[in-house]
Amino acid sequence: MLNLDVMDVPSKAIAPGAKLSQVGSRIPPPDLRKAISLAIRILFSLASVAALTFVLSRWMHANASTTGFFYLLEILFIATKIGIVESTVASVAAMFCFNFFFLPPVGTLTIADPQNWIALFTFLVTSLTASQLSARAQRRTQEALDRQSEMERLYSLSRALLLADATQPMPNQIVKQIAQTFEFSSVALYVRSSGEVVRAGLSGVQDVDVRMREAAVRSTVVRDDATGLVVTPIRLGGEPIGSLALSEGALSDAALQSLLNLVAIGLERANSQNAVNRAEVARQSEELKSTLLDAIAHEFKTPLTSIKAVTTDLLLQSSGELPEPTRELISIADEAVDRLSNLVTDAIQLARIEGGTFRLNLGIHFVDALVHGGIRRIKALTDGRRIDVSIPDDVPLVRVDVELIQMAIAHLLHNALKYSPRESAISVSARTEEGKVILQVRDNGPGIPEEEQGRIFEKFYRGKNERHLKGTGMGLSIAREIVKAHGEDIWVASTPGQGSEFSFSLPVASRSGQS
Repeated sequence: MLNLDVMDVPSKAIAPGAKLSQVGSRIPPPDLRKAISLAIRILFSLASVAALTFVLSRWMHANASTTGFFYLLEILFIATKIGIVESTVASVAAMFCFNFFFLPPVGTLTIADPQNWIALFTFLVTSLTASQLSARAQRRTQEALDRQSEMERLYSLSRALLLADATQPMPNQIVKQIAQTFEFSSVALYVRSSGEVVRAGLSGVQDVDVRMREAAVRSTVVRDDATGLVVTPIRLGGEPIGSLALSEGALSDAALQSLLNLVAIGLERANSQNAVNRAEVARQSEELKSTLLDAIAHEFKTPLTSIKAVTTDLLLQSSGELPEPTRELISIADEAVDRLSNLVTDAIQLARIEGGTFRLNLGIHFVDALVHGGIRRIKALTDGRRIDVSIPDDVPLVRVDVELIQMAIAHLLHNALKYSPRESAISVSARTEEGKVILQVRDNGPGIPEEEQGRIFEKFYRGKNERHLKGTGMGLSIAREIVKAHGEDIWVASTPGQGSEFSFSLPVASRSGQS
């Protein structure tokens, strides 16, 4: 788990030498602070009613109608600017002042004219209704402003996450942007996949890591009224991928859900970008390896060609001129050059196939011609071994790259020759199945254990019991890549002690192509 503070939240200043108990005792509890604030606002409202009463009764000597109008204006002002509780108290106080100072008999709370009772209660109902409507309008206006502010902040956050620095950890940037955009003093993010917790603040909250893990695992919201901490899970596709902790901040449910969705999208985008980066690094590494292999193979090709020319000329021109032992040595060198040249050719082809730098030269060909072409490629390696070919006459033509398919057949035949007893024959056959031509190469070797059959087409892989045999282990891998380049499949069927049968499919040429 990684705990990382990405920003510092300033704490309240404490005078030097002050004791914590003294500092804490000077700050009243939240409920008491609210009560004191409400009392001050009520006193202010009552004082404003008293002041207006003094002005109307002593200075202006206003009549009852004018007085009631001014009282209503004052109550609307209190409801709009202060609050509904204060305006209600002011309404009741204004009613008593209206009765005492302006309705006869003045100076008493009694009313001589019954019509004045109607006027008094009408005034009270009007003032209360007006204050209620004014406060409700103010509340709705404030809610609309709050929603607008939340939308602006969500947009700002989404833009910041979209433009996030790909070289920096995304969780750190998410936490920092949330704290700055919404002005939260404390934010923490738990990423379930990595187990890391990234914080901005929350240093004084106990067990926040445990609460965040619990919220993510159980997919439930955890609230702490004492600290104002809210821990809510982050879901993506219905599955919890982490949790977000917010403290000392207020968001509507819709805004909070939108915030969680933005965080989930940011985390998923970061994961996708990391996967793309890893794939790109792997691709570049594979391309570099293929390029190096191609370059090295070409460097080998030039001297091998020169050596081959020398050995061939010596063998052709030395009839009766060189001793027999010398001729045998030259023949061995000539065969070794052929073998090494074939290995270099295989390396070049594999590099081009894996690097994607080759194109298929497709043409329509007879299957038996492809098989015999593959046999000719390894004629020097057969050493008189028997290869039985059985291709029915009704096998259709195929549309393939003749050079590559002959190379694939040659690799399968070479593999069969290596693993078969010298006295046994290699069989090659073909059949038509589901619109494909299936070509099969069967040997009578020791077979391949089931646990190794899934790996034999890997580059450089050699069977556990066959490490002593010569070869690079690239033949079957090259054959597989060639077949895959044609959009077809290659597979093996083998039983230990009963030989192996390699099969691959070839695309049948269309009738329009045949005509």
